[in-house]
Amino acid sequence: MAEHQVFKIASIPADGVGKEVVAAGRKVLDALAEQSNGKFSFEWTEFPWGSEYYAEHGVMMDPNGLEELKNFDAILFGAVGWENVPDHVSLWGLRLNITQNFDQWANIRPVRFLPGVVSPLRTADDTELDWVVVRENSEGEYAGLGGRNLSGRGPGNEVAIQSSLFTEKGCERIIRFAFDLARTRAVRKVSSVTKSNAQQYGMVLWDEVFARVAADYPDVATESVLVDAMSAKFILHPEELSVVVASNLNADILSDLGSALAGSLGLAASANLNPERRFPSMFEPVHGSAPDIAGKGISNPIGTVASAALMLDHFGLHAEARRVEAAIEATTAAGHLTRDIGGTADTNEITEAIVEALAKSLTSA
Repeated sequence: MAEHQVFKIASIPADGVGKEVVAAGRKVLDALAEQSNGKFSFEWTEFPWGSEYYAEHGVMMDPNGLEELKNFDAILFGAVGWENVPDHVSLWGLRLNITQNFDQWANIRPVRFLPGVVSPLRTADDTELDWVVVRENSEGEYAGLGGRNLSGRGPGNEVAIQSSLFTEKGCERIIRFAFDLARTRAVRKVSSVTKSNAQQYGMVLWDEVFARVAADYPDVATESVLVDAMSAKFILHPEELSVVVASNLNADILSDLGSALAGSLGLAASANLNPERRFPSMFEPVHGSAPDIAGKGISNPIGTVASAALMLDHFGLHAEARRVEAAIEATTAAGHLTRDIGGTADTNEITEAIVEALAKSLTSA
């Protein structure tokens, strides 16, 4: 019998619905582990960091938090943001603090259309759509470079400078990652997205690196598209997409658009990867903390459960990841839908339905 694997996972529910959906993700993963016949299990450590922690301590996470997190195999993250903390403080104090310091430079955001979920995109009615947005996650527009100055001149005279950072290394590693991913997909194609006609330095560098890297992948089709044109393409010709690679800001926006086209941000999963595995990678739903529904038990846990499937892939548990994805599809196909996708089910009902679908897949295998 193969040696039993124990995966040490740091759980950071953080704010709002993050607490509900992380609990759901943990429940699904633990159910999967129980069905593994002793192959693996998860050891959870939960951290109380977030806006409530900020209210008590004046910081979003413990100053030694990064050192603590280094010892884990992965991080399951919820959502960050609450009214007591300015958004830029909460984001940079917790989520970006982790992604930047752990060099989680590859952000993977699949766009999946689930059975039983009505898409606002009419093409989805009779066309199989499935693409993934690969987001450069360490520099670009979110590098955090700049500042605010000259406030002493008086009201209306302050100056703010926000600088984007594009390095040849940063561009090449994410573009090469996208090409390697494309080689694993049915449609081998990479679409590069920039705004290099207006941003003539950093994004022209990106374009040049893309052309150079593409030469190493003659078996992969390519295209370079401006971000405004790609936004239209997501709606008008999504069947032409497979892997879309873009800078931090552009991929952030495009992936949200893709998730909305699939039916809801509540469905969207993501992985913040340190591919070299020098640091733990972090897995989280794309949606925010949703203060309007937090605590009501009606949030959609599918984005978190799908993120857990990405974590399983990261651990090399590919068959188990496919089982989780199939359980999600079985759940929505059976009409178990939360309010954001036209149903009435609550968080717990969806979670239980996914767990039941996992159990059924085991008995029918």
